[in-house]
Amino acid sequence: MGLALRDHDRHTYADYLSWPEEARYELIDGAAYLMAPAPTLEHQDFAGEIYFQLRQALQGKPCRVFIAPVDVRLPKVGEVDERVDTVVQPDVLVVCDEKKLDRRGVRGAPDFVAEVLSPSTASHDHLLKRRVYERAGVREYWLVHPTDRMVTIYRLENSEFGKPDMRELAGETPVGVLPGIVIAWDDLLRRLPEPEF
Repeated sequence: MGLALRDHDRHTYADYLSWPEEARYELIDGAAYLMAPAPTLEHQDFAGEIYFQLRQALQGKPCRVFIAPVDVRLPKVGEVDERVDTVVQPDVLVVCDEKKLDRRGVRGAPDFVAEVLSPSTASHDHLLKRRVYERAGVREYWLVHPTDRMVTIYRLENSEFGKPDMRELAGETPVGVLPGIVIAWDDLLRRLPEPEF
């Protein structure tokens, strides 16, 4: 199941900025996808925990971590903001180049992105956003599966995501693009209810 389209028109960041704030959209190659309603508490626990651990680990370092909603504009070469047709809001992201940060959010590929999957967003995150992140040059992309207690990790190799690395959410998972930094799962999993299948 994918996210609903706003309409069948092609949109840019200039259009995006004119829309009412009540409804949140992501633009992917000009198509405006209505973002899912408020996520579950489990989704928020996972996103919050990843953000919290990264925030602590990056204290005093040049990289900065953010949690949704933050607009990430992914322009093509030389494209001015108003013409950008891809604007996403990853659940958690890390940017190590401060020149990519401005008052509107992020312009350019984050170094690390984590998306926490839910039934309404899984295909969107697996297919559309994975291709967008690969094309933009995101160095590492995590798809966290709360129900299956798995994480799928894509790392950029020669401008393409290599074969996915699938791991159980147990112990610690190293963040490859942030040497020495890991995400620990056990405390989080202990406080969550068992997944419903």
